[in-house]
Amino acid sequence: MKATIIKKIIFRLFIFIAAAVFCFAVFTVFVDQALFVRHGTFYRAKTGEKVIALTFDDGPSPKWTNLILDELKDAGVKATFFMIGKHVEQYPEVARRIVAEGHDVGVHTYNHPVLLFSPTWHLEKELNDTQAVIKEITGKTTYLFRPPKAWLSAKEKAEIARLGYTTVLWSLNSKDWVRFDDKHIRNYIYKNARPGDIVLFHDAGGAFRIEGGNRKQTTKTLPRLIEKLKEKGYRFVTVSELLEMSAGH
Repeated sequence: MKATIIKKIIFRLFIFIAAAVFCFAVFTVFVDQALFVRHGTFYRAKTGEKVIALTFDDGPSPKWTNLILDELKDAGVKATFFMIGKHVEQYPEVARRIVAEGHDVGVHTYNHPVLLFSPTWHLEKELNDTQAVIKEITGKTTYLFRPPKAWLSAKEKAEIARLGYTTVLWSLNSKDWVRFDDKHIRNYIYKNARPGDIVLFHDAGGAFRIEGGNRKQTTKTLPRLIEKLKEKGYRFVTVSELLEMSAGH
């Protein structure tokens, strides 16, 4: 009798855990988590001008970042790359190419940890260590910061501001890491684009890792998306340029 009860408890626990994992997966794939933490961040410029900023997280990557840079160069578009410090050290030549070709850069932490409820010393180390690496390798100083997974509390946001950084999120999420095809990504962004938008892409990483991953759909998305948005009257700018435009309003 006791064994039967234990088996029932284990079975119900298994069902509960499986359901929780499924719900979390669905939430992660189909809901943009940034919606819940945008307050106190810069996620869209206040402007009526048809400008839009393309941003890329998790690089640099020796394969995908270079392919993305090729597409941006062909289209004559500048973007913003939020780089992981460890990757900048691993692939310095790619980081230098980003800056040499006139793109904007930002800090995406050194090791890509989720910073929610991080102690102050850890938060400061992740940002400043990455800043130092970017400066040493590219000669570029940046105070743009994007948190991994977007999650930050009001306390962390205040600390980041105290350190002199602007927390940058996004208003349109390509969800390219989910491996949606390029047509789906392109149509979603094209239909929902508004003046001042910041679009999230990735040039490395995947659902469960910060390096590698497959950004084929991202690279396929870019040329046609850029072409279609230009036809719609949009001009592509960097996040720093969007901040300057917002400051004027």
